[in-house]
Formats: sequence, structure tokens, C-alpha cells
Amino acid sequence: MRTRLKGLKPSTVLTTIAFLVVTALVLLPIAIIVLTAFKPAAEVNAYPPSLLPDVWTLENLKTVTSELPFARLVGNSFVFAGGVTVFALVFDSLAAYALARLDFTGRRFLLIVIIATLMIPFQATLIPLYQLVADLGWVNTYTGLIAPRAADAFGIFFLRQFFLALPRDIDQAARIDGAGEFRIFRSIVLPNAVPALLTLGLFTFVNNWNDLLWPLVFTTDAEMGTITSGLTQLTGPSGIVPHGVMMAGSLIAILPLVIAFLFIQRRFIENIATTGLK
Repeated sequence: MRTRLKGLKPSTVLTTIAFLVVTALVLLPIAIIVLTAFKPAAEVNAYPPSLLPDVWTLENLKTVTSELPFARLVGNSFVFAGGVTVFALVFDSLAAYALARLDFTGRRFLLIVIIATLMIPFQATLIPLYQLVADLGWVNTYTGLIAPRAADAFGIFFLRQFFLALPRDIDQAARIDGAGEFRIFRSIVLPNAVPALLTLGLFTFVNNWNDLLWPLVFTTDAEMGTITSGLTQLTGPSGIVPHGVMMAGSLIAILPLVIAFLFIQRRFIENIATTGLK
């Protein structure tokens, strides 16, 4: 062991230490959330604050589940984030395939328009979009939450760039064999784009799961809110925010995200490391 340590270069040691420090800084907020969730209120508000709780308690978790329709809010979050993810992957992949693999008049202009929408602030379209959803009677419905986000300009651009990396020879060979465009898209392009689809799906799911403004605007019924918007209802006497209870709710809210990342982490890393055909 000592021989191995002596053989290490100083640059390698310094790089490792730097990575460990950065990792610790990134994980520190998560550690604070986890530890604060199990602190009693007296310790949460104590000064000077301490990282580790002197007394471990589950009262914060019990308060979250008793003061909020927690199961319903978590279910709404899954329906909202999961629904948006599924529809976005379908529509984004179809649009990306057309822009990357098909030749038609106006393709370049259409791509420029789609990319240009990325520069429009979301807040600029929020009021007219809400008015449209209200006119359709979709306020406080899953349709109103999901439909306006069923496609995304970033997702289209992201998948288009991946589809461009696939050799066009496979398209031509399939057409010679009599395959139509949808058959090529379904049987050839999509199987080779699984890592990109999983990556985009993860980003879409996480962004919508964590979104606060959208559910707050498009739902007025507490029963139709998501877990992120539901946590805003937790206020103590005189409007004081119970930080321990908030941390307990946040801890439960991030667990599905951790599970989702662990489930597809291998494909996520594969998409970063490789492109094109497997």
C-alpha cells in the first residue's frame, strides 16, 4: 500500500483532494436537509446551530403527513411530471426526427423558430397561456398541467443533434427494403437513441417535479397541487415557517428523484461517453 501511495503523482493527489472537496460542498445542502428533518423544533431554531441533532425525532415527518394531503400531492406530482415526460419524449422525438432526417421545404427556418423560442422568458407567456387554459376549462385538471408542456424546444433540439449523429445509410437501406418513415423511426432510430431518450426523460421529469410556479398558477385547489406547491402551505403561528417540517417534506420530495437517477444512471453515463450506433 505504501509503495502505491509513493508512486502517486502530486498532481493526481491534488486533483483527488479537489474532487473530494467539491463533492462534499455539493452534498452539504442535502446533508443539512436530511439532518434537519430529524431535529426537534427547539434544535432547529437554536443558536448557534448544530449540524447533527442531539435528539432524533420523527415528529416533522408526522406533521407533514398530517397537515397536508401528502399522498395526494405526491400522486399529483407523479402524474404531472410523468405525464409531461411521456408526451414530451413522444412529440420531441417525432419533431426531432423530421428536422434531422427528412428533407422538406422550410426545415431550416422551422428549426430557427424553435430555437428562438428558447430565448423567450417563460414569464412572458404565462398570462396568455393561463388565459387559454382557463378558456378551455382546464384549470385544476391534469390536462391543464400537462398539455401546455407536452413538447419542449430544448428536447427537440437535443434529440435532433443526437439523430444527426446516426449514419444516414441505415435509412437508405431500410427504404430500399420497403420500410416507411414511421417504420424507420420506430425500428431503427429510436432503438439507437435510447440513451438520449433516457437522459432527456430524466431532465424533463426532474424539472417538472421540482417546478413550483407552474402548479401554483394553474391549480387553485389544494387537492390538485403538487408536492412542491403543497409545501408552501406549511406555515406555523404568525406565519413563521417551520423549517424542520419543511426539510422533512423536502426530504420526501427528493427521494423519487434519487431513485429515478439510480435507475437510469448507467444509461445516463453511456449517453455522455458514447454517441451513434451501439
